[in-house]
Amino acid sequence: MAESRFTFDLSNDYVMTHSLIQKYNVPGPRYTSYPTVPYWNELNFSYEIWLSTLKKSFEESNTTEGISLYIHLPFCESICTFCGCNKRITKNHEVEHPYIQAILKEWTLYCEVLGERPNIKEIHLGGGTPTFFSSANLELLINGILAKANKANNYEFSFEGHPNNTTREQLQKLYDLGFRRVSFGVQDYSEKVQKAIHRIQPFINVAKVTLWAREIGYTSIGHDIIFGLPFQEKEDVIDTIEKTKSLQPDRLAFYSYAHVPWIKGNGQRGFNDEDIPKDEIKRELYETGKELLYKNDYHEIGMDHFALTTDSLFESFEIGKLHRNFMGYSSSKTQLMIGLGVSSISDSWYSFAQNVKTIEDYYQLLDTNTIPVFRGHVLTDEDLIIRRHILNLMCQFETSWANPKNYFDEIPEIISQLKEMKKDGLVHFIPNGIQVTEVGKPFVRNVCMAFDLLLKRKAPDTALFSMTV
Repeated sequence: MAESRFTFDLSNDYVMTHSLIQKYNVPGPRYTSYPTVPYWNELNFSYEIWLSTLKKSFEESNTTEGISLYIHLPFCESICTFCGCNKRITKNHEVEHPYIQAILKEWTLYCEVLGERPNIKEIHLGGGTPTFFSSANLELLINGILAKANKANNYEFSFEGHPNNTTREQLQKLYDLGFRRVSFGVQDYSEKVQKAIHRIQPFINVAKVTLWAREIGYTSIGHDIIFGLPFQEKEDVIDTIEKTKSLQPDRLAFYSYAHVPWIKGNGQRGFNDEDIPKDEIKRELYETGKELLYKNDYHEIGMDHFALTTDSLFESFEIGKLHRNFMGYSSSKTQLMIGLGVSSISDSWYSFAQNVKTIEDYYQLLDTNTIPVFRGHVLTDEDLIIRRHILNLMCQFETSWANPKNYFDEIPEIISQLKEMKKDGLVHFIPNGIQVTEVGKPFVRNVCMAFDLLLKRKAPDTALFSMTV
């Protein structure tokens, strides 16, 4: 290995030669995985390869770490026009029971492949709207999962709750089943913004479910807030965070609205493009919110997340154990994550596999006793190295290639782009590595893009990603 590859000129002073926003506000992935889904090599993937890597990962990690389960519950009673998730809009709650039975059938098929009882470290219920489902059906789901598995040591079960329809009974039932973390989608408290995104949600509804959760005993209560929504102004962000402060959730997701109507269709076209804050205006919304969160004792944890010092997310960040996967950030790592339900993505570390996207196809494959995977990607040695760097940046704001296992031939190409970011003050170099600066934290997606060799080799021909700022 040539030593010169890792020698950098550290004498250059930071010089702001460009508007950072104009320069770095480009389409880019959010890196819930690497490679990102549009760059999966589906030709080298097969159902048999997925099962093989699944079993390999399970054998390596079940005893030491346990596994994670992501369960996608896609039903919503009404559409929110900011949402890019896979969902099915219906007010017919008769869909609940057959869907739960289908998930349990999929779980049974997985357990047969694994061959022994899994130790479950994490369960996360996402959507859609998990609280669309009744307490009885949620109990049926979790009991059915646990009937074939053990709870790992220090397990963490979490779910996403819609403040408008989460009941105290649901909160109590899930708590009794072992759930201790809940995340409520707030987005913004402005009536004008709520009307634009079709999410009418008074503050009293959020306050009610937050206080219920705290009374019941949940140890981590989260709120999700979005900046860059249509018609959103600085005063709206201030008002939303001031109201949030009064409830003092343990952790917050404060993230950028991803406007991707070319992917998600009419569901994100309830307003015009000119109604969406852009560039410097959008950045001001972020900086305003971030400053207020700092003043209220929230600490930045990875990308888009903030937590109080008493929350497990902060503790794991401080000791370098924060992890990120398709479920988002978690306070501990599992090598294997199985996704259950329509469109869910599984991760064996060595490969990714995604379920079919329609409920009809999902049911049809399960009826033939087939795990409903329809595409995936087998990670190459290069993929695994780059994935580690991107995970480090997303979880710790730094990465190192001192370990030869984290070295790859194309690193000079990456360093060239990082040097440019150093000149702009986004990163600084440490021996055999880089750290993201305070200035660079809002641009951590761009820093990750510097490592993304697949994106460098073939820029997309059409719009694939939301803007990075």
